[in-house]
Amino acid sequence: MERRVPPPSLAERAVSTGGSVIREALALTARPEVISFAGGLPAPELFDTDNIRAAYDRVLSESPHRVLQYSVTEGDPGLREAIAARLSRQGLPSHPDDLMITTGAQQGLALLATTLLNPGDVVVVEEPTYLAALQCFGLAGARVVPVPTDDQGIVVDALATIVARERPRLLYIVPTFQNPTGHTLPAERRHAVARLAAEHGFWIAEDDPYGELRFRGEPVPWITAHEEASDRTVLLGSLSKVLAPGMRLGWLRAPVALRRACVLAKQSLDLHSSTVDQAAAARYLTEHDLDARLVPVKAAYKERCDTLLTTLPHVLPEGSTWSRPDGGMFVWARLPDGFDTAALLLDAVTNGVAYVPGAPFFAGPANPATLRLSFTTHHPPEIDRGLKRLAGVFHAGHRASGARGAEAGPAAFSSAGT
Repeated sequence: MERRVPPPSLAERAVSTGGSVIREALALTARPEVISFAGGLPAPELFDTDNIRAAYDRVLSESPHRVLQYSVTEGDPGLREAIAARLSRQGLPSHPDDLMITTGAQQGLALLATTLLNPGDVVVVEEPTYLAALQCFGLAGARVVPVPTDDQGIVVDALATIVARERPRLLYIVPTFQNPTGHTLPAERRHAVARLAAEHGFWIAEDDPYGELRFRGEPVPWITAHEEASDRTVLLGSLSKVLAPGMRLGWLRAPVALRRACVLAKQSLDLHSSTVDQAAAARYLTEHDLDARLVPVKAAYKERCDTLLTTLPHVLPEGSTWSRPDGGMFVWARLPDGFDTAALLLDAVTNGVAYVPGAPFFAGPANPATLRLSFTTHHPPEIDRGLKRLAGVFHAGHRASGARGAEAGPAAFSSAGT
């Protein structure tokens, strides 16, 4: 038998990029008895199933040859027109030609990494930040530099120091209901970020999948709405959280030269996003008032978030802090030093509850005592049951670590919520 030479090994970037702890956690929580606060999933019972089905029926009956055929890479003209109209009504004047449809906002991020980043380029991110963005930049061979955050988001003074030292090509930021913290960057900080981009010459990827899920307070203008950043900011959006994630439709709004480069990159990846899904989404947005449709969704999310926030003081160990979001899907918690939420996850799943450990969201040294809780997919009674199970896990973990008091009443949490 002739000698068999083994094939070449995987590319270094494929080996060095870790898996998604969220996807792994979802696999662990497949059992129906597990109450999962892990995945950032929209509530399925709130999908507008009947009208979405009707939109598919209409486009398939009226123009089947078109919607089942190949299409243009830039995206369905009707869908781009509908999204541009929504952005314009929300205070960001937009034209359909400003937009490109992507296979989820995640693909938009991957296209930016492909078109903007060379191996070794610096990307600055919030600390902590969206896990999949870290994976994306890692695959591109970028060097990721974290910027400190507080309970209002990225710290501008720290960002100014880091960009002056590191000279990044890109800032990646989720300024509204951030994943994983739920924080929202105030208007004055957004303007300061825009001015820094103009002064230092870096791109901004402004990721906004959650902005339309506000259930408290008033909207804050996008970073890209500021003149200083308008020629260097890419706004990433998604229909996953407001319509249906299974349609896998996102979009990016970018300056013309970068948008054209993204079109060429997308042609090499998948040619175009699903024609029939785009057509159905365009029909839905044309025939239905999405803002009105989101009113009960946001009301439900507010109730679920408030239930979580009300119960957390009775669940988390004394000295814990947590965020208090005005929208979105997530609450971020920090337990006292000595806890390791990754080590406790298996105990949690064994006890019928799950969350996402916080460590994978850090680009720099991780805080093992952090975790992310999603409140969207469970009704308040189920949230209460899940948190009671979680209290038992943290109680046992606290005793095992020799820390003080496993549980605390509301009086012990006067500083919580940061």
